[in-house]
Amino acid sequence: MNIGRVGIWSPELRLHPDPVEIHEAAAELDQHGWGALWIPGLGGGDILGDAERLLRATENATVVTGVLSIWRHTAEDMAAGHARLSRDYGHRLLLGLGVSDSAAAHQAGGVYRPLGALNAYLDQLDQAPEPVPADERLVAAMGPKLTELAGRRSAGTHPFLVTPKFTATARETLGAGPLLAPYQAVVVESDPARARDTARGFLAPFIGMGHYANSLKRQGFTEEDLAHGGSDHLIDAVVAWGDLDAIDKRVRAHLDAGATHVALHAISADSGLPLAEWRALAPLAR
Repeated sequence: MNIGRVGIWSPELRLHPDPVEIHEAAAELDQHGWGALWIPGLGGGDILGDAERLLRATENATVVTGVLSIWRHTAEDMAAGHARLSRDYGHRLLLGLGVSDSAAAHQAGGVYRPLGALNAYLDQLDQAPEPVPADERLVAAMGPKLTELAGRRSAGTHPFLVTPKFTATARETLGAGPLLAPYQAVVVESDPARARDTARGFLAPFIGMGHYANSLKRQGFTEEDLAHGGSDHLIDAVVAWGDLDAIDKRVRAHLDAGATHVALHAISADSGLPLAEWRALAPLAR
């Protein structure tokens, strides 16, 4: 499945209250030429219904769940929904799967053993009446074991809040073939103080979550970097901010490090669909 080299990652394409505006925005993004439109799993909900809305609005872009929690969606339902949407819209749906955290597992009545749980879920997708092909699913992975599993049993991996250095390490683990599609937050703002304030407001809740904090520490960031919403060093490393050239430089850094695709999340200080930011980023679509 070819998702191009750059895509748009957007919670607004799920959460915006006006479905007509979502449809129009998705159609415009498709016209810009983005290879994929990514929607997050959030707390569950009808993620396949939200994916179908984007498939209906577009003609070329792949729609990717980035990522749905295996604790909140059964493999049976996801396989059946994937098969239906593939029949109706062609092979333009890529199922991104994630193991979330221990709280999600416990809430679902499960035991948090990420590797075993994900393997079992993938087995169920393989054994469904209409299996999900390995090249039409991918895995969110931050550590080497899950990254290896992603390369072996899916199209590849979609890591969250990572640097180009992490991308290079993940590519070494994956080998040459599998998809490596890091998430990249961006702020289209050249003033350092405003850009970092916007980035910090978005990142602070994630930094406070244990599994993301631990991932950032494994990437070399310190407790001081994670304090008070994130140091400037952390913000600058995981968020690309500035003009189009500055953001393009970060995209190219990931691609040079071995990424096959970069999913751009335009963060704005304003609420609603970030149409101005998407239009500013449109020259990067390829």
